[in-house]
Amino acid sequence: MGTSQAAARERDKLPTPKTRELAPVAAAEEKDKLPDLRSWDLILPNGGTPAGTSSPASSSSLLNRLQLDDDIDGETRDLFVTVDDPKKHVCTMETYITYRITTKSTRVEFDLPEYSVRRRYQDFDWLRNKLEESQPTHLIPPLPEKFVVKGVVDRFSEEFVETRRKALDKFLKRITDHPVLSFNEHFNVFLTAKDLNAYKKQGMALLTRVGESVKHVAGGYKLRSRPLEFAAIGEYLDTFALKLGTIDRIAQRIIKEEIEYLVELREYGPVYSTWSALEGELAEPLEGVSACIGNCSTALEELTDDMTEDFLPVLREYILYSDSMKSVLKKRDQVQAEYEAKLEAVALRKEDRPKVPADVEKCQDRMECFNADLKADMERWQNNKRQDFRQLLMGMADKNIQYYEKCLMAWESIIPLLQEKQEAK
Repeated sequence: MGTSQAAARERDKLPTPKTRELAPVAAAEEKDKLPDLRSWDLILPNGGTPAGTSSPASSSSLLNRLQLDDDIDGETRDLFVTVDDPKKHVCTMETYITYRITTKSTRVEFDLPEYSVRRRYQDFDWLRNKLEESQPTHLIPPLPEKFVVKGVVDRFSEEFVETRRKALDKFLKRITDHPVLSFNEHFNVFLTAKDLNAYKKQGMALLTRVGESVKHVAGGYKLRSRPLEFAAIGEYLDTFALKLGTIDRIAQRIIKEEIEYLVELREYGPVYSTWSALEGELAEPLEGVSACIGNCSTALEELTDDMTEDFLPVLREYILYSDSMKSVLKKRDQVQAEYEAKLEAVALRKEDRPKVPADVEKCQDRMECFNADLKADMERWQNNKRQDFRQLLMGMADKNIQYYEKCLMAWESIIPLLQEKQEAK
């Protein structure tokens, strides 16, 4: 029931395949069928306060003004999954972390309304590999890298484990929200099986027909050219990954410099405090400067933590996401190349009206399936991207405003001390 019915429901929404013709699929598409690349750009909030309006009373009001017009949860949800409660396991041969996976659902595929199992990172990796094998026409969400944050040596630290937990939770939620992947039998087993290792050894799940056909398409076929709409997707993904990679590198350098600056501030502030012990009238203002620098240090530490824990992981996820989409696009190209080769073979037959062989029709079906699924997943990915980056950038703006507000309040607090000393004179 699960996967096949979900896939059927998804395809029912798509246009029916055109009448099969012996014409190369790589023919140029009409201009009106080209995707509007401008709609794929990052849609950011307005960068300032419009004329005639006042600034928000506080930084938190920025988030209250944020309106998300992309609703990807239009359908009634019947599956909820959360990742929490990481635990460290120390064994003779290895040490590892497991996470609690809690599932609640009203779907008939689940025998119980609620499940709770524990999984480690390699189990998530197994799930993703199985999804790629059994659903080759769909975009599989990326997993966090083995080491999410560069420079983190202790992979068992609370900060690293929490960063990974958030990423794994998002990975499962991406699958849960997908109308086809969420019905995959491997996903069901991952969420419900008490002993996942026993299931792995059984080797129950086989590749789907589409998966086998794609897997066995070797490099023997060479694609003439991608249809224009898929060529545009490939170019967009290349540029998108390049831009995010540049932002990621610069952001990491900025964070590194902020951490170095934070070390200096922590040494800088106490000097004023020790100096105040030698002074009379200046003692109170010097203590005020020391406290002010301490408050600025705390504010900077909070800003750096937010950038490390919230900003960088989103960048990394979408860089990996673009790699996943490129992989699906490459598989689509392989199927198209196979179809073109079969068409050529049929055209070479010396018949006035050559009949389309069954294997050519099946190959065309696979290609049309790839095209439809890839375009549907691309649209879903774009909706997710718009929401994620709006929230990310608004959150970053809010955190920076809070940081500068705290620093401003800290420095303003010592002005009355200095003014009192001047008036006393």
